Amino acid sequence: MRALLAAVLVAGVFAAPAHALTYEEKLPACLACHGEQGISETSEVPSLAGMPADFTLIQLFLFRQGTRKIEIMNDLAKDMTDDDLRKFAAYFAKLTPPKASGDAADPAIGARAQSVIAKNYCSSCHNPDFSGREQMPRLAAQREDYLLKALRDYKAAKRPGYDATMDEVIRPITEADIVDLAHYLARLR
Repeated sequence: MRALLAAVLVAGVFAAPAHALTYEEKLPACLACHGEQGISETSEVPSLAGMPADFTLIQLFLFRQGTRKIEIMNDLAKDMTDDDLRKFAAYFAKLTPPKASGDAADPAIGARAQSVIAKNYCSSCHNPDFSGREQMPRLAAQREDYLLKALRDYKAAKRPGYDATMDEVIRPITEADIVDLAHYLARLR
């Protein structure tokens, strides 16, 4: 039902008059996929609540420029002004971040994930609590399926960034490491 609602809202946005839609007119389409409070219930769609504003701003810019390719996001962002990008980024940054999903991480998986984190200095960019900062995303309590997708996309060089840091960090990360990291971070309280 939620997917149908999202499709109707998005179709309504794209069927709108030829003038560029305002921030207020586009926000319902964003919330249809990313969740009413910025907490996604849609497979492989990130929760944006509590995401650092700089991160969201840069991602929207990459979508607008077509550098980062996700068709629905490219279509929504293509006529956004710089001010629109800042408004969306500020809106989601002010929302309460999601709570960790499910039970606590399996202890063995958690230990393996923490080892990968320490070896690759993940917490130096994403913060020790993985709340994110500046242009680095919040990873704590993010959707596990989205974390899997994002990390796999980085590993396969399918997700362009604005610097080479993640390209370098992800190289030694194995598929097993990705699965462990996604499990651990999704449950991080």
